[in-house]
Amino acid sequence: MPKIAKFYLIKSSLSQQDLSGAELLACDLSAQLWRAGLKVLIACETEQQALDLDEALWARDPEQFVPHNLSGEVTNFATPIEISWRGKRNAQRRDVLINLQQTIPDYVSAFNQVIDFVPVDEQQKVIARERYKQYRQMGWQMEMVE
Repeated sequence: MPKIAKFYLIKSSLSQQDLSGAELLACDLSAQLWRAGLKVLIACETEQQALDLDEALWARDPEQFVPHNLSGEVTNFATPIEISWRGKRNAQRRDVLINLQQTIPDYVSAFNQVIDFVPVDEQQKVIARERYKQYRQMGWQMEMVE
């Protein structure tokens, strides 16, 4: 099975609920993936970013509810979406990694599909291009989504 890295091009710097375009899209994509029966890990840069995404997912309308938890939270059942940050991650198997970190997480090889983002900000674009090159060098199939 080929490993696929999808980069979503963020077209606007506008944000909602104090979330960036990439963070909002990460929430929407995680909901779509869960509804398709996949388990997702959202890898955040910081614990605060993870808390912000957690809050945004809880604030969705009831019909848009997405079962999720923060890494390290004790739950009775494994949730389909886990939100982690640098240095904090449960070891449960996941199908898709949504990467909001500046670098590629060292556990990326455990996944067959990665979703990453190309932000509007020029400095962030340079960092995203570097991740793109690294995925390609690791043999991942690259896809761009506009």
